[in-house]
Amino acid sequence: MHRIAQSWLVLMLTADPRMLGLVVAAQFAPMLFLAPWAGVLADRYDRRRLLAITQVGMGLQALGLGLLVLTGHATGPLVLVAAAILGIFTAVDGPARQSIVSDLVPADQVVNAVALNSANFNAARLLGPAVAGLMIAAWGPGWVFMVNAATFAVMFLALSRIRLAPRNTGRRVGGMRDGLRYVRGRPDLWFVIALAGSVAMLLFNFPITIALMVSDEFAADARSYGILASLMAVGSLLAALVQARRARTDLRLVTIAAGLAALTTILAGLMPSVPTFAAALIANGAAALTMMTGANSYLQTRSDDDHRSRVMSLYMAVFFGTTPIGAPVIGLLADEFGPRAALVIPGVASLIVTGLLVTAYRAARSAEGVRAAPSTNPISASPAPAITR
Repeated sequence: MHRIAQSWLVLMLTADPRMLGLVVAAQFAPMLFLAPWAGVLADRYDRRRLLAITQVGMGLQALGLGLLVLTGHATGPLVLVAAAILGIFTAVDGPARQSIVSDLVPADQVVNAVALNSANFNAARLLGPAVAGLMIAAWGPGWVFMVNAATFAVMFLALSRIRLAPRNTGRRVGGMRDGLRYVRGRPDLWFVIALAGSVAMLLFNFPITIALMVSDEFAADARSYGILASLMAVGSLLAALVQARRARTDLRLVTIAAGLAALTTILAGLMPSVPTFAAALIANGAAALTMMTGANSYLQTRSDDDHRSRVMSLYMAVFFGTTPIGAPVIGLLADEFGPRAALVIPGVASLIVTGLLVTAYRAARSAEGVRAAPSTNPISASPAPAITR
């Protein structure tokens, strides 16, 4: 709800696609620079306490932005600053939030837990944008931010009720450089991280592209924006429920899903009407979620316990942190060539990059002369599978 309202607020205040791209970039830029350090914190210290701190920070950010809007003091630059603050707390929150899943379930249920977590997340994505669209149309975006601020109190309470087995926190597990060496020595891990990051940079700017397609191509309103964003979440939710039945994931699944995400993005950009655009978004949501869940569960189950948070932090830094690079480019493409080009051109580029990364991964494995090193995780005792097609 917050992100939908934020994107719509920027268009209301500035009517500038470039400003919308800058706001999205400001929200995700901290992830690129801070997430690797946040991963070190999550490996060393109590993840539940880190999450409690970030919930307070994000709640105060939403409250402040809501008050600015309701009092009529919101401006484009102030929204930009608020987005950057949210990005800082999100960067610290992300690695702990992802890796705590492995603390909550047995090792042989991590893939299932990651998929169920994604299903839960996408159920919220399904409901949230639609509710946000209705609230924006009825009362304006300010109340969306106020409602979001209140939800963080619920999250703080939930975290206070979780009881985890004691971890050996505060121990020396190495720093960020050690995490980078670990990933560099595992071709399967850097392939997944690089693939997810490139797809995210090129394709996952839908707060911009859907908003511009709604307002410029289809001349629709905030209700349509919310409904279309929700329909994309329909595909994501269905894919998450299917993924929850899988006992494991592999590189082939992640690669195929990345290619399908690119193809459905291209199709979305070519659709002539709102219904056909909505259908393409549902398919795109399913492909994108399959890639995200597959990448997430692969990294969690193929990384050892001492490096898991740092591996996940590198994944999140690349996955979310590359958005600041892609968002302004998407804004420029939309400004110069229209919203459709902002979907079709990145979709084609994503297909090309995926092919190049597959080639690089195969070359790395051939150079080593061995398969990627297996994890010590009991559910991933076999080495990483080759990408054969």
